[in-house]
Amino acid sequence: MASRDPRWVLKDRPSFALIIGLIVTGLCALVSFAFDVLNGAPVQFFISLILALAPVPLLLAAVLALDRMEPEPRSNLIFAFAWGAGVAVLVAGVINSLNLHYIIDAANLSAASARNVAATFGAPVVEETMKGLVLLGLLRFRRAELDGPTDGIIYASMVGLGFAMSENVSYYIAALNSDQGGIGLAVTVVLRGVLSPFAHPLFTSMIGVAVAYAAQRQGSDRVFSILAGWVGAMLLHGLWNGLSSYGGFPGLVIAYLVLLVVLVVLIALVIRDRRRIVALIQRYLPPYEPTKLVNQADIHMLSALSRRRQARQWAKVHGGRRGLRAMSDYQLAATELGLLHERAARRMIDEQTFHEEQRALLECMSTARASFPVPPAHFGAGARGTPPPGYAPG
Repeated sequence: MASRDPRWVLKDRPSFALIIGLIVTGLCALVSFAFDVLNGAPVQFFISLILALAPVPLLLAAVLALDRMEPEPRSNLIFAFAWGAGVAVLVAGVINSLNLHYIIDAANLSAASARNVAATFGAPVVEETMKGLVLLGLLRFRRAELDGPTDGIIYASMVGLGFAMSENVSYYIAALNSDQGGIGLAVTVVLRGVLSPFAHPLFTSMIGVAVAYAAQRQGSDRVFSILAGWVGAMLLHGLWNGLSSYGGFPGLVIAYLVLLVVLVVLIALVIRDRRRIVALIQRYLPPYEPTKLVNQADIHMLSALSRRRQARQWAKVHGGRRGLRAMSDYQLAATELGLLHERAARRMIDEQTFHEEQRALLECMSTARASFPVPPAHFGAGARGTPPPGYAPG
């Protein structure tokens, strides 16, 4: 352990399997886009792609704003987004097309009626299953990353945003090819890109919360929670599609109200989860004060996002990028230490794993703390011992 970079425990380096997964999802995205090009002229495809990509940075920023207390590894977030934009969209698109043809032939319905039936009863099952698979993968191979409902919501939102982006390209091309042309495209962009950009993330968040709950539990309760979340996602998705297809404007209003309620509930879960993490920090970090790696000022700083941000700004002003990186590493390692104790208390990890990760996190905190900037005003205090933390309010 002594020769190993302690930052391994922060899990910010992509594995070989993850790199292969990104290649596969990228190829699937290219195949999906190739189908879009075949369905419309190249110019139409590029117009649709630009319109689908335009809101993505803002939407990603809104989702990642929820992930500030204990940020998830970037590589995992990228993979979740890529899975939604590539594998999930491609497979769901093929299956939905086959379902549509089957409904037309078996039920002898018109194309419009068959699309409404497929969208209400078939698409939710297929699409939520394909999006949810990446969350099951996280539960199986990255269970330690699912520390609470916030993590489940974040990963579900990332896969949902990727799926919605690729799906929007197909919808925009179909609108351009319709009789209404530009007007149809404008209406579709407003409905999908402006008024309901978070629909897919909200649907899949039902699975995300359920998987995160299962990650914290043992036994049969895990299977039941995952099934409940999966059914909830399908029902919410089907309700949205059904009200939009059959309810007209009143149905659309009801659908938006339902999504609004779901959004409020999820935000409440995130707020509650942040309070839980703060409580873990305040409970498990004080016993480490004799190590000189943490003190009451540090715990006070770690207990609020505003004070964490203030500390990073202080570190950047006095220490530049190196100071900022040190403070960010310290905050993440200290937070992970509190979560590590919770996993041990829940018997989710064995004693050997606990001590290995504990030591790595303490080494990371030590390395980061040694890189904290020391402003001239604190040189005297530093000569007498540990310099006072300049980021501590008051």
